[in-house]
Amino acid sequence: MEKVQLTIGEVAALAQDSLERHGCDNDNAAAVANVIARAERDGCHSHGLMRLPGYVAALDSGKVNGKARPEVEALAPALLRVQGDGGFAPLALQIGRDHLIEVTQKTGIAAMSLVNIHHFAALWGEIEPIAEAGLCAMACVSYKPAVIPAGGSKALYGTNPMAFGWPRKNAPPVVFDQASAVMARGEVMLAAREGKSLPDGVGVDAKGAATNDPDEVLKGALLAFGGYKGSSIAMMVELLAGALIGESLSVEAAVRDNNDGGPPRGGEFMLAMDPNLFGDADGWAERGEKLFGEILAQDGVRLPGDKRYLNRQESEKNGINITRENYDKILAL
Repeated sequence: MEKVQLTIGEVAALAQDSLERHGCDNDNAAAVANVIARAERDGCHSHGLMRLPGYVAALDSGKVNGKARPEVEALAPALLRVQGDGGFAPLALQIGRDHLIEVTQKTGIAAMSLVNIHHFAALWGEIEPIAEAGLCAMACVSYKPAVIPAGGSKALYGTNPMAFGWPRKNAPPVVFDQASAVMARGEVMLAAREGKSLPDGVGVDAKGAATNDPDEVLKGALLAFGGYKGSSIAMMVELLAGALIGESLSVEAAVRDNNDGGPPRGGEFMLAMDPNLFGDADGWAERGEKLFGEILAQDGVRLPGDKRYLNRQESEKNGINITRENYDKILAL
């Protein structure tokens, strides 16, 4: 299969041009294009260029405001809210992030909610800059129903991912990002596009029968990881990224969405903590490194995010490859 080699800058330029041609202004297009390029750079192809048609569809249908102007407001000394103005999440996150970092460094712990946004990206890219600023951070976001609650028979929760980041003084932060489903929906979409089968236990078809066919799972539903344990985490995310901040639950997002293939409107919850203000400013980093050392002492074990950092080094050196077919689809946008 013919491949097209692109630099990370070329990926961003392709994405930004496509978005601007479909109604995004420069600021919104650049923020989304940066997210797409970073995903491709780090080997997270399920959230890279593959998502571009969905972003475009949401602009073409008029669901998303491509000229959104997010605004940050302080609800309390350590509580921020970003009003997304109906736009894509990246610009709202970009505008709110510095405020969250500043408040956290003053108060020790702070939370930020994002409302009236359309979220379509991986969470690790949102957590990493906060951890690079020396803070611990968490984030979660819901979606439309895609996951069956433990003991249930139909999708109720979104894949409802959550991410956590831990800062390090002499190394990149440790960041994990995982869905509460057995597999992220984006990975199922990628498997469908590439004609691959899924492992056992990922999901069911529209009739509730177990299947390894990603196309059938996309018509049916995913299963929560670990049974009731993942189901409980999915419920927690619904409450934090929905009920707590005054935004929609997954079932409400589905009713409101026009099903154009782009992201529904929803919210996001973020929490940041400054480890220097928790009473052990001299020891927290050392203890963290002790734990990481014990983890890595076992053969075959790596820290969360290590593979992503290796992919990043490779991509920055040699670029990325996409199929000619997908490249032509992007040009057609």
